[in-house]
Amino acid sequence: MVRAGEQVLSNVVASQIATHQPYGGVVPELASREHLRAIVPVVRQALAEAGQTYDSVDAIAVTQGPGLAGALLVGISFAKALSFALNKPLIAVNHLEGHVHAVLLEHRQNADADLEFPVLALVVSGGHTHLYLAEFEKKREANLWSYINIGHTRDDAAGEAYDKVAKLLALGYPGGPIIDRLAPHGDPHAVKFQIAQIKHRDRNEPLNAHPPAQHAQEDVRPHFDFSYSGIKTAVLRYVETHQLGPSIDARRSALAEIAKPTVDDYLRLCDRQTLNLVASFQRTMVSDLVTKTLAAAREYDIRTLFVSGGVAANQELRATFQSEAEMQGLPVFFPSRSLSTDNAAMIAAAAYPKFLRQDFMPMDFSAEAGLVLH
Repeated sequence: MVRAGEQVLSNVVASQIATHQPYGGVVPELASREHLRAIVPVVRQALAEAGQTYDSVDAIAVTQGPGLAGALLVGISFAKALSFALNKPLIAVNHLEGHVHAVLLEHRQNADADLEFPVLALVVSGGHTHLYLAEFEKKREANLWSYINIGHTRDDAAGEAYDKVAKLLALGYPGGPIIDRLAPHGDPHAVKFQIAQIKHRDRNEPLNAHPPAQHAQEDVRPHFDFSYSGIKTAVLRYVETHQLGPSIDARRSALAEIAKPTVDDYLRLCDRQTLNLVASFQRTMVSDLVTKTLAAAREYDIRTLFVSGGVAANQELRATFQSEAEMQGLPVFFPSRSLSTDNAAMIAAAAYPKFLRQDFMPMDFSAEAGLVLH
């Protein structure tokens, strides 16, 4: 629960890591089931921790998309039921905008100075790697935020690549935090990886995807797209050519016997070659994310940089962004680690400007798994 778009009264998260861990990634059917199982107790706990009741709530915010359709429908159905029963307004939020407002939520609490625009937001997670130019205009009492996408992943998102590489190497799920902890123990220059440098249009995007004026505005200046399927394949080829299969199988069997593996357990079960591979993979991923984002910042004369999403919790990514952005004289803001991954507080914060504008949803809206942010 969030008050006035900036004060977090409660932020309850029901983790599904244990459910999906045996599969090395999110299973959509299981995610929907776990959402259904958790939603009522999570809402009750959030109200209790905030010292609020259903009647004291002013409005109900819910994620409309993008995401897994089944999980989205669970949240939307419950939010509609609450809205109808309590006669409270219902606000639909884009999940990606929520990640942007995770940064704004804490900036409003901690910063003394106003943000300088234009803002460039990198949203990087298991399902998304997007670059947005973010602007706002004052409308009555609320800031009306608008976004132009100037870059996205053509295939795997960064977090997805982390998870798939971790699964390949029998390092568990989610892969990002594990790789981040192991990477400092390897040589980041031991394995040379190449990242695709994309210069052509996305063939999956139709030429009439945008209105003519917007299309012209977006296409005159370059996009900064990402592609991470190649590095995932390169790691697989390295594993095959260096015969790492037996050591991976041994590690998988050993970790299966440990209920909650620690970093020391992983280090004990990883040889030098595996640690070097992990460190090199992370260095390449971080370098590509930082290099392309800062190139976009120069191209669009950006004054402030946001980095959010689950991968924004990565230690090396944060350190590299802070160091490189400082050299460009560019302030960079991250959410706290608790607000980097998916959470309800960021959705409530993103809903607050809409609440002030009375931008409410009718009861007949539905989930949009591919919802676009603009």
